[in-house]
Order: sequence, then structure tokens, then C-alpha cells
Amino acid sequence: MSARALMFMGTGSDVGKSLVVAGLCRLFANRGVRVAPFKPQNMSNNAAVTDDGGEIGRAQALQARAARVAPSVHMNPVLLKPESETGAQIIVQGRRIGSAGARAFQTKKRELMPAVLDSFARLKADADLILVEGAGSASEINLRANDIANFGFACAADVPVVLIGDIDRGGVIASLVGTKHVIDAGDAAMIRGFCGRNRGPPDRARGRRGSPTGQKRQAMPQAASSQGRGGGVRDCRSACMPLFLRRPTRPVHGAATTSGHAASGSRRTRGLPGATRDP
Repeated sequence: MSARALMFMGTGSDVGKSLVVAGLCRLFANRGVRVAPFKPQNMSNNAAVTDDGGEIGRAQALQARAARVAPSVHMNPVLLKPESETGAQIIVQGRRIGSAGARAFQTKKRELMPAVLDSFARLKADADLILVEGAGSASEINLRANDIANFGFACAADVPVVLIGDIDRGGVIASLVGTKHVIDAGDAAMIRGFCGRNRGPPDRARGRRGSPTGQKRQAMPQAASSQGRGGGVRDCRSACMPLFLRRPTRPVHGAATTSGHAASGSRRTRGLPGATRDP
């Protein structure tokens, strides 16, 4: 059975995509699910080195640690390492293939999609679940033609999307609704839910007050994701889990059943392979 996948895109950079994926990697690893992170394209000079000497983004190395798997070059097949304000080294599947300026890279991206899909297929072959992270903003329609980082990948690989916005910045409802409004209808159809990141303690009552308008305009489920104490990404699973994981892919002692209740032991970690006391 092929691994399931879900992609997390953002209304902009630094809205919480990396940490939401890392948190969900740990949550599913604690449930005994073979989970792996994936980011088609990343831009960062802060690279991590895999066991075979390849380079990937540090965020994907963190996510791999959360998933309790060894980092792989296939978790971040395209890494851009800036060399100047307008140019960057191009790392493909862990190895440098050259450098390009911003304009030249826009035309070169279409050549990199086969490598991206190859890495994605390799991860799926050894996992039950792939959590994909987009890059930057999902609504950069001027870059959509050759995109490999966001909806270009999601459509090519047929991966459903959850859109993340940052409540702390203000205007999160407009950002979420606006993103879905400006993108192509085919891309918008890939969106299955949205998630608002709250940096403070979760306030579900306040979130519910904005839900009717947001849900009516977007016609998709809402989840509140808080990185404050007591919330974590656990709130996000209320919308994310039904989208791609109905039950554990293999029987696991202590894992949640289809009714949503733990079979035995702790709901979170007791009895699960490799479970620890950390969240």
C-alpha cells in the first residue's frame, strides 16, 4: 500500500510550517506510524549533512529527528544556498550541480521536477506517511508556471494541502481567504483545510467566533494550531488526521482506534515502539 501524504503550505514565510510538520512527525512517530518529512525545495545557507555526506536544509534534519528516522537527501531534493543577493548554489539530492541567478533559476526549475518526484517516490516506498512542507507563500502566482515548491509539486504528486496562517501577525483570516481566492481554481481545489498558528496559549472560544465567516468563504475545515504551552500541534490533528490517516497502518499497542479512543495504555505514548516521555 502506497504511503499517504499531506502538504502544509503557508500564507507567507515564517508562519510555522516547519514546526507544525516537525510536531506532527513526532506525534505520528509516537503512534507507531512510519512517518517521514519532505520539502521539495528549500533556500538556506544553514545546511545539515546526511550520513552519506549530502546536504539538506536544517529544518528537514530537525523534522527527521522528530520522526525518529535518519536524515536523507531525499527529504529535501532541491536546496538553494545563496551566494549573493541574486544568485545561489543549486544542490540536487545532496550534491552541488552548479549556480544560477534568480532569473535563470526560474527557467531551470522545470528540469528539477523529475528529481523532486523521484525523491518523493523513494520516501513513499519506505514510509506509511509523508508530511510535506511548502516554501514561502503559496500565493506567489507570478512564480507558478515552473513551480516545484508549492502547488506545482502538490498537483504533480496529487498531494492534498493544508494552508497555514500566522495569527500573531494579524489579518490571518484575510490571508487565508485571500490566498485561496487569488490562486488558480485547480490549485485551490487541492486545499483540504486551514490552520492558524497562535504563538500563545490556545483560545478555542476566540477561534470559534471567527469560524463561521472563514469556513463559509473557504468551504473547508478549520483547525487551530498553537505553539503555546498546553496546545502544541495537537490541536491541528483535529482537521489534519481525518484527511489522510483513518487508522494506524499496522496494529500498534496503545494506538488510537477508529473510534478515536486508545486501545490500551496512554493515548499518546504508552506502549508505542520507540516512545519516549517527550512530546
